[in-house]
Amino acid sequence: MNKALLVLLTLASFSSHAFEVSSSDIHEGQLMNSKFTFSGMGCTGDNISPQLSWKDAPKGTKSFAITVFDPDAPTGSGWWHWLALNIPANVHSIEQGSAMKNTLQTKNDFGTMSYGGACPPEGDGMHRYQYTVWALPQEKIDLPADISPAVVGYTLNSMALDKAVLTATFVR
Repeated sequence: MNKALLVLLTLASFSSHAFEVSSSDIHEGQLMNSKFTFSGMGCTGDNISPQLSWKDAPKGTKSFAITVFDPDAPTGSGWWHWLALNIPANVHSIEQGSAMKNTLQTKNDFGTMSYGGACPPEGDGMHRYQYTVWALPQEKIDLPADISPAVVGYTLNSMALDKAVLTATFVR
């Protein structure tokens, strides 16, 4: 093996840390507990947000955002369950049931400015819930709280330094 290539591969293995999100409450690809599901629209959960932790944010991160999105909702455009912005860069976790005080929570597809748990239509099969933590280059995103969730998603995608996704599932 070429010496230069070997050195390059060795350096890459020491310096690559991927931005990650994890949870003690929900797990990648697994069914989530009903306490994290919505209370209303035929669903009988506790509507509690799960605990989330993240690490290895990219250099230059000045704030975070958390979104929860169901790409399987039978709407043609998915379903936004939670949009929390302007989380300070020194925060690396939220507790179960966090109210996300001192952040900007914009309107979700339930019409509230808070966490809205999973609530797929009965008999619609398995749905995926993408819990995404976004690393952002600005301390604050100045958007109105009642803005469309799609505009928030567009804004985050256009400016994010990186994002980490944890996908849980639910079915009724």
